[in-house]
Amino acid sequence: MDIGVISVRYARALLKSATDANIEDSVYQEMMLMARSFVEVPELRQTIDNPMLPKDKKEMLLQTAIGGKQASPLSQAFIALVLKEDRENMIQFMANSYVTLYRKQKNIIRGKLTTAVAVSPAMEQKMRQMVEAKTQGTVEFETEVDPDIIGGFILEYDTYRMDSSVKSKLNTILNTLKK
Repeated sequence: MDIGVISVRYARALLKSATDANIEDSVYQEMMLMARSFVEVPELRQTIDNPMLPKDKKEMLLQTAIGGKQASPLSQAFIALVLKEDRENMIQFMANSYVTLYRKQKNIIRGKLTTAVAVSPAMEQKMRQMVEAKTQGTVEFETEVDPDIIGGFILEYDTYRMDSSVKSKLNTILNTLKK
């Protein structure tokens, strides 16, 4: 069976159970934490995939990746089930699939604002409201400071990208002059 199919099935079951228990928001935070742990600590993937490591050690590692003892009982039971079924090599994909399904269910769009200098919280809020008005959804907003764009901003959400940076405008002028 395909890794994507299996991971989505597990993620759907977890989302349904979390929704029924009315704890889908906390499970969402835990699955995001797990997904981020796999990205930020590449050794975690190798350790979980190691067939010589006992299941109880893997469970301890995965419990830590979702927040330790403070994690919801549902997430802890989910990890135990995944380990029992010998699917631990797919748990990263399951966490990512849960995050994707949760965002789709709650109509959450990811957005990113890149500026040359830090923006005020009021400006960030204004941009968030603009995106929410256009998408009719909730926006998880991320801001980034990149001095290389010289000035202006780059706003990205969903499949939309508005590049109003000085760097791109200068590149456009330069390309026009080269022709």
